[in-house]
Amino acid sequence: MWREVVELSRPKNVILATITVPLGAHLALGGVWSSQALGLVALQTASAICFVAAGNTFNDVSDVNIDAMAKPHRPIPSGRISASDANKVGYAFTFLSALFMAAGVAFTQDIYPLIGIWTFAALLMYTYDAGPQTKRMGLIGNVAISLMVGAVIIFGAAAVSLFDTPIVFFAAGVAFFANLSREIIKDCEDMESDEGRKTLPMRIGLLNARAVAYVCILASMIVLGLAHLYGPFEYHQIVFHAPAIFILFSLNGPLFRGEDHKSQQSVRVAMLLGLLAFAVQVSIL
Repeated sequence: MWREVVELSRPKNVILATITVPLGAHLALGGVWSSQALGLVALQTASAICFVAAGNTFNDVSDVNIDAMAKPHRPIPSGRISASDANKVGYAFTFLSALFMAAGVAFTQDIYPLIGIWTFAALLMYTYDAGPQTKRMGLIGNVAISLMVGAVIIFGAAAVSLFDTPIVFFAAGVAFFANLSREIIKDCEDMESDEGRKTLPMRIGLLNARAVAYVCILASMIVLGLAHLYGPFEYHQIVFHAPAIFILFSLNGPLFRGEDHKSQQSVRVAMLLGLLAFAVQVSIL
């Protein structure tokens, strides 16, 4: 049972939350931590981990029919856990996320941004799989997921009552556009099995959708450049992002050869490298 719960949570996505909440706090604090900040960020990181696990679990419940054909090894279609039990796991993760968030709020000076970001993300998560089911709306669902990825970074800054720090929003913007490109590429990869959805590649074709994904990649690099032009960094320090920039620029070939799986995995790696480069730059200022 625990193995299935971990698999439903999608550990790779959970790791991203584990990194991005402390990253947001690190950027907001300018790399100067206190013991209180460590405690507050630990609580909100736990909240984000549970939140991401909940969203991934609900997504597997919603996609059970699609996964039965495309990913029969997943916990629910393989019969290792029932959809009903998986749904309960999702609600348990949601409750734990709210509990950790509330525990941190009790010791946070500026509580409203923290509560507001969590509530906004919860609304995006709910409407993705239920209600209007934005996941079925293609690009709108891609934007919803990417907004949540960017919001996690701002959530980390809000944990230490510094959510309005400019560099935090630059980092969130980079993450938003990079993840949006990845979501579109994943829709290209899964187009044949995405029943009941109107994804971007279904609407405009694979080649055009990949072109839009590459435009989003370029947009993430523009935001990165603006962070150095108008942010606290010197422009020459963009060299710290060289590995991420190289990976993203080099995706032009694989994308237009239709190597969707390789491309979306490369975007994930580049996004992590780019966000870690932000942390390094703040530390040496």
